[in-house]
Amino acid sequence: MQGISEAFLLPVLELIIEQFPFVILGFHSDNGSEFINGPVAKILEKLRIEQTKSRSRQSNDNALAESKNASVVRKHMGYAHIPQQYAKPINEFYQETFNPWLNFHRPCMFATEVISPKGKIIKRYKHEEVKTPLECLAQLCEKGLVTLKEGTTLEALQAQAKSKTDLAAAQEMQRAKSELFASFVKPKRRA
Repeated sequence: MQGISEAFLLPVLELIIEQFPFVILGFHSDNGSEFINGPVAKILEKLRIEQTKSRSRQSNDNALAESKNASVVRKHMGYAHIPQQYAKPINEFYQETFNPWLNFHRPCMFATEVISPKGKIIKRYKHEEVKTPLECLAQLCEKGLVTLKEGTTLEALQAQAKSKTDLAAAQEMQRAKSELFASFVKPKRRA
């Protein structure tokens, strides 16, 4: 987003929701006023998406988002401040190249919950549970736990994923990322 405000969030939120191939039932956000306001509530209500929010000063409420911030966003975009003027080319990079690579070709660890002898739920990450988000979506569809959007089929998504190898998709993403970073004008350092 170009800035942290409702004016910048609304178009990006609509763009993100549009990109998901399945019907979104819930939207969990932090307590920022850019997320908790009338226009955002209107968009979510129109789409029948339930909105929940984090509790104040409860960092574990957003553990998944924060872990993705570290392992996906920061790993590829870095930790430095990105000026507002680059928001549009970065969004295009994510939409056209990064998100397809991430969802169709990048393997992820999915937890299996196991109950210990003491009754505690423990998450285990088994080798056989490593899969792409698309493979996980396919499993959820088979179980009837996900509703795909009208006009979207699992077969079409799988065909899109098979249109290039994992290696080719990763190389394309890295090439596009290098071109994106090369287009940034580096700020002059003080002597």
